[in-house]
Amino acid sequence: MRLFLISFSAICLLNLTSCATRVITRPAAITVVKTPPRHYKIVKIKGNQYYSWNGNYYKKTRKGYTIVRL
Repeated sequence: MRLFLISFSAICLLNLTSCATRVITRPAAITVVKTPPRHYKIVKIKGNQYYSWNGNYYKKTRKGYTIVRL
C-alpha cells in the first residue's frame, strides 16, 4: 500500500509539471481602406506595386488597401 501511494503521488507530480506552455497571440490591428483618395501615387519598389498617399504606403488586396511598412 505504501509503495502504491508513493508511486501514485510521483505520477501525479510528473503529470502536473510540464515543459510545454501555451502562448496565445492576438492578430495585429490591420487598417483596411476600401477606396483610395483621388491624389494617390503609384510607386514601384523592387518590382512590387504600392500606392502612396498621406505619407503611408498601401498594398492592394481583395478587401481593399492595407498599410505596408517599407
